[in-house]
Amino acid sequence: HVQLVESGGGSVQAGGSLRLSCVASGNTYTRFCMGWFRQSPGKEREEVVRLDQDGRATYADFAEGRFTASTDNARKFLYLQLNDLKPEDTAVYYCAADSLACVVDGQPYNHWGQGTQVTVS
Repeated sequence: HVQLVESGGGSVQAGGSLRLSCVASGNTYTRFCMGWFRQSPGKEREEVVRLDQDGRATYADFAEGRFTASTDNARKFLYLQLNDLKPEDTAVYYCAADSLACVVDGQPYNHWGQGTQVTVS
């Protein structure tokens, strides 16, 4: 079993920054696919960024140039730096991990954190 715990959310003004963290424990895997997702009220969950098994990041269009994801080699920590935040970035942000989600089309992430709230006004 894998546990993911996010932190770092909060309330900021437009143009501000936050750094989200996700700590993984349990049966982690050094070749995990990892990602950040977000969900706003009344909207479907959307992918923010995915990191492949080598840690290379692919960003959603809305995140490109403003958000930066990083991880350590052991896949114990996942970070998301949020810059130039906009009110439309308000959402609960979730980290996710899976051994195959970035390798097999349609493979869902099987491990999720509880989420951290980001509010931009």
